[in-house]
Amino acid sequence: MTVVVVASNIAVQYPFEPFGLADWLTWGAFTYPLSFFVTDLTNRQIGARGARLVVYVGFFVAVILSALLAEPRIAAASGLAFLVGQLLDVTVFNRLRRQSWWRAPLVASALGSVVDTAVFFTAAFALTGLPWLGWAAGDLAVKLIFALGLLAPFRLFIAYARQPRAA
Repeated sequence: MTVVVVASNIAVQYPFEPFGLADWLTWGAFTYPLSFFVTDLTNRQIGARGARLVVYVGFFVAVILSALLAEPRIAAASGLAFLVGQLLDVTVFNRLRRQSWWRAPLVASALGSVVDTAVFFTAAFALTGLPWLGWAAGDLAVKLIFALGLLAPFRLFIAYARQPRAA
């Protein structure tokens, strides 16, 4: 979790130049969605309490490292957005966990992503003159695509984790 968040806090400072998307995406859009994947796998395997612990530890370590490796406003905005978005993800996932296998990770990641994106981009880039509204829209679109795309690996991991192991 810490690696994903720190890498994302560094990557979000760089616009995604290929295909003329610098006004719509940063490199962080391609790393941060993995944090929801990690949270959901943790929640599925060890429950909401364990997932919250991963979020709190990830938050603490990532904020400290991000403060050293990224701009202070990015580190602060990231910490706030991470905590709010991930805890929402854990709560929603836990409420939906007994429904279809795909519903909890998809809905929890989508709602967590919306909140995380709104909090982060507003706190990090409002009043900077940077094209942050475009970045927020692009970032959210990528997060939602990842939420869908990571359903197959989520299902495979859960099936693999449930198989009994030889001693």
